[in-house]
Amino acid sequence: MDKNSQGPAIGAPERLRAIRRGLEKESLRSQPDGRLARTAHPPALGSALTHPHITTDFSESQVELITGVHASPDDCIDELTRVQQFTVQSLGDEMLWASSMPCGLPADDEIPLGQYGSSNVGRAKTVYRSGLGYRYGRRMQTISGIHYNWSLPGLSSAAYFGLIRNFRRHAFLPLYLFGASPAVCSTFVAGREHKLQPLNQGTMYLPHATSLRMGRLGYQSDAQASLAVSYNSLAGYAASLQQALTEPYAAYEAIGVKGPDGQYRQLQTTLLQIENEFYGTIRPKRVIFPGERPLHALRERGVEYVEVRLMDLNPFETVGITAQTLRFLDVFLLHCLQSDSPDDTPQEIQAIGRNQHRAAERGREPGLLLEKGQGQMSLTDWGLEIVAQLKPIAAQLDAAHGTQDYSAAVLAAEQALHQPETTPSARVLQVVQQEFGGSFVAFVRAQSQAIRQSMLDLPMASQEAASWAAMSARSVEDQAAIEAADTMPFDIYLQEYLSPKRLVAKPVTVSP
Repeated sequence: MDKNSQGPAIGAPERLRAIRRGLEKESLRSQPDGRLARTAHPPALGSALTHPHITTDFSESQVELITGVHASPDDCIDELTRVQQFTVQSLGDEMLWASSMPCGLPADDEIPLGQYGSSNVGRAKTVYRSGLGYRYGRRMQTISGIHYNWSLPGLSSAAYFGLIRNFRRHAFLPLYLFGASPAVCSTFVAGREHKLQPLNQGTMYLPHATSLRMGRLGYQSDAQASLAVSYNSLAGYAASLQQALTEPYAAYEAIGVKGPDGQYRQLQTTLLQIENEFYGTIRPKRVIFPGERPLHALRERGVEYVEVRLMDLNPFETVGITAQTLRFLDVFLLHCLQSDSPDDTPQEIQAIGRNQHRAAERGREPGLLLEKGQGQMSLTDWGLEIVAQLKPIAAQLDAAHGTQDYSAAVLAAEQALHQPETTPSARVLQVVQQEFGGSFVAFVRAQSQAIRQSMLDLPMASQEAASWAAMSARSVEDQAAIEAADTMPFDIYLQEYLSPKRLVAKPVTVSP
């Protein structure tokens, strides 16, 4: 029996077929010339607050596409393709930017914040984004990625945390294999300190980078670096987050909750405004009830799934990721789950951070060494060691599904470790230099236009088009209903929602 469940062992075919997954894909809307589109969220896409599949992330210009939960990687990709198709067909001459690193950006304060209407919950979402802008700058928030939500029914929270610890230890491998952001538009780093090199007048890069998005220029924060969050237990993780959510942080107190004009700048002056502000390569998650705090949900009902957050958009792929990549992640996550997972330590947490930066900024550098235990090991050798351990798991998944696809995904990873020039990050630099005169923006603009055209050319049955239109209309009605039901003043709503008691005890109901 598997120690984590009352059912069959993890490797049993029926258990492997029970894996569920979903995708969340962020993309900037850009103009045909490769600059950020600063228009409002297109009305045809419905309400960003209530639409089940199409919302916005940080910026009004940053679309987020969400799939349902699926039993197969192919079904996941198919649904994401349909959501993207409808979205692209609703954008007019705008397009979805095909890279994680942003298109040409305006001045920081001209990047529009996401807008969600006049309800308390909608206003709170915009104030949260305002706080992110004050804390980290709006440019950093325009970085986009694709999140993989993954679950295996019957796992305990302790088992999920064991998986998370191993994923963090081995995160260098998916960064190397799938990182696709080795270059950026120079507007992204204007006025910032950085160690990038010029590729041409408008492009900065690092020659062996895999994912600048996951390096020092990406989702990083000196404030959060002081948070040595442990993943040894749900209780310890929750306690770390509770502290960050409830204790004032001097630099954010200096910003203030409101400005001199009385307008909200941020939700609160704590190290984290809300749980979502905590960055990481992987997160424990749980579906929450309306108005419930995510940390309370985790404490009450345990971990339900993990959210893999380090995946770049692959600009060579129509929806930014492939079913083969999802299969590799399935195998990798199972390996993280089934391998021995000792408790982390403050020293190891620091080493994991250093390894992440090395893999993100220098991952394809020949002979690159990572910290492993008390010593060092080359990224390539360590990666090959892990891949060897993945092969029997891939074989089990193939047997359960009657395919060879999982083994093929692992074999492709093994080949990429031997041939770094075949990785997406290397291919991006190669094409940028050989075909676009060193211009990152010109390359991504061409890819984005090609993907836009393929989405426009894809036929959509009239019945499906009508279904999408109805979904958008319904979402607008749902937002209006939330706004009409609001009775609580916004100041009181925030005070209630952010109350520390809602992180631990039974939640107090707060009407949206």
